[in-house]
Order: sequence, then structure tokens, then C-alpha cells
Amino acid sequence: MNYFFIAISFVFAVFMGWIITPQILLVAFRKRLFDSVGGRKIHDGVVPRLGGVVFAPIQCCLLILSIFFMCKLGITADMSEPSAILFQFLLLMAGLLVLSMVGIVDDLIRIDYRKKFIAQIVGASFLPLSGLWINDLYGLLGITFLSPWIGIPLTIFVAVFIINAINLIDGIDGLCSGLVAIGSLTFGFLFVYGGAWLHATFAFITAGILFPFFYYNVFGKSKGKRRIFMGDTGSLTLGLSMAFLAISYAMNNPLIKPFSEGAIVLSFSTLIVPLFDVVRVVWIRYRHRSPLFIPDRNHIHHKFLRIGVSHHIAMILILVLALLFSFFNIIAVQYVSNNIVIFIDVVVWVVFHFWLDRLEMSRIKHEIANN
Repeated sequence: MNYFFIAISFVFAVFMGWIITPQILLVAFRKRLFDSVGGRKIHDGVVPRLGGVVFAPIQCCLLILSIFFMCKLGITADMSEPSAILFQFLLLMAGLLVLSMVGIVDDLIRIDYRKKFIAQIVGASFLPLSGLWINDLYGLLGITFLSPWIGIPLTIFVAVFIINAINLIDGIDGLCSGLVAIGSLTFGFLFVYGGAWLHATFAFITAGILFPFFYYNVFGKSKGKRRIFMGDTGSLTLGLSMAFLAISYAMNNPLIKPFSEGAIVLSFSTLIVPLFDVVRVVWIRYRHRSPLFIPDRNHIHHKFLRIGVSHHIAMILILVLALLFSFFNIIAVQYVSNNIVIFIDVVVWVVFHFWLDRLEMSRIKHEIANN
């Protein structure tokens, strides 16, 4: 019954996305609500950027229905204290709606990044307010238990970090939605394994709404008025969704799932690519004394494009990289310590970028030689 219920929730999310997204496209073209062209933008033609408008409403609607039917059907294996778990999801929905509204305003008329950053902090603060915070590092750097005075500020920082990482990785078609879909499905299976049915349901709902969007974003044609971007409305709400799933899995809380030694590593394994990419880009900006919050072309997808890879191939390669990190970490935490797994992740990431840099230099030298 539990598996069937989760499957139904996933199918409904996909179905609602297929129904609503074309209507968003229709409204966007009639009102001429298009993304700007030029600057850092790597697309041409008129493309609406309101695809993410459908995410939070569908997530909240299906989540409310899921909670109702779970209680009616007695699917409460992860809810021995239902009020505590339900309160977490209630404040999650509040955070999603806050960031969704801020994202819509930003997509339509643009707002100052400082105001958007404040909104991210507000949205992230709903997590510890609901009782959800990082209270254990599971031996990472020799640290186990964290007091609320450390864990709560750390949780807000991590959540804002994840929101920004998801927002910044949204640079080429299908990349952000693909990474979040992969991450959500991975969390879904991890929560199913831990018996956290409501968390698993939310993870599969999040993945489900991305399937229709991915199709329109990657395979839609601008001239056929079938292509759409998610905009900040989508990336901000997806970022908070992933932060909620990651911190829920990382928290040492038997009300959510049984204790797992590798939880802290697994909770962020699906986010390694966007998280590590933000750290690398910020480090490059700091080294070159560039403004830390001004966008540039140093992200991983820009590197792939500079070595001559097409947009779709770059997207596929990055998604494969994210999958490899997830699979490796899921297996590795069963045999070695969390510290060693993280160390290997960092080494692989650094070596991978050295390799990309060499390919880019070789391409530049080849072009100079031909000219």
C-alpha cells in the first residue's frame, strides 16, 4: 500500500505538470513575459521564464492531499509523533510559498539581490523553527553531537547555501531540473528504505513535477512556443525543497528515520555538483578580487561549453557525474568513514577540473595555431 501510494503521488505530480505548464506558456506568450537575451545568457529567441510557477503550488497541494490520505489509510510508519512531523511540513510549505512569491516578483520585474538573499534566509529559517536542524555530524571532522546554538545557525547557513547552489547551477537547459530530479529520486528511495513514507512522498512529488518541465525546457522549440525556463521562482523553491530533504535525512531523529552512520554524507551526496561548483566559483572570484555576488561564466557548464561540447551533451555529462558521486557515496559509506568518503569526493572533483582546464587550454592553443 505504501509503495502504491507513493507511485500515485508521483504520477499525479507528473500529470498536473503536463496540464498546467502549457497554460503557463500560453499566458507568458500572450503577455510577452520573456527572459532577457545577451550578457551571460547563452540562449537566443524569446523564451518565457515562468516554468517554476507551477512547482510550489503542485508540491503544496499534493503534500496536503498526501497527509490527509496517509492519516486516513493509516500510513504512519514514520509518524510516531505525527504533530512534530506535520509541523515540519507545514512550515516547509510556508517557506516554499514565500520563496515562490519572491521568485515571481524577481522573474517579472527583478529585485535587488540583497532583498532576495533576505528572503532566502527567511525561507531557510522555517526549517529550524519547525524543529528540523543539523544536530549530529556523525564523526565528520571528529564531531558528533551539535548543540542547538551551533546546529541551528549551521542549518540556516546550509539551507541558504543549497538554495543559492541550485539557483546558480541553472545555466543550461535541463541541468538544474535534471540534477534536482536525480537528487529527489535518490532521496525518495533512501527515505523509503528508512520507512519515512511522508518524506519519500514529498521527494517523489518534487521529482514528478520536474518531468514535464524537463521536456519543455530541453526539447521544446522557441519558434513553436513550446520552450520554457524555470526562472528564479523555480530554482528558489527547488533549492528549499532539496535543503529540506537533505537536512531531514542528515538530522539524527528517530521520528523521521532510524540512525545511519553515513547519513551526513548521503544527505549531501546528491548535491555535490552544485555545492562544490559554488565553492569553486566563489574561490575563483575571491582570488581575482571580483565581486562575489556578480554572475560570471566560471561554472562547470560554462567549462564544458568552452571545450566545444554542445548544451545537451554538457547537461548529460554533468548529470552522469552527479549520479556517479551519489552511487559511489551510497556504497562507500558502508565500508569507510565519512571523512575518507568526503576526502575522495574533493580529490575527484579537483582532479576532474584540472582535466577540464587542460582540455580548455588545448582547445585555445589549437584555435590560435589555426588562426
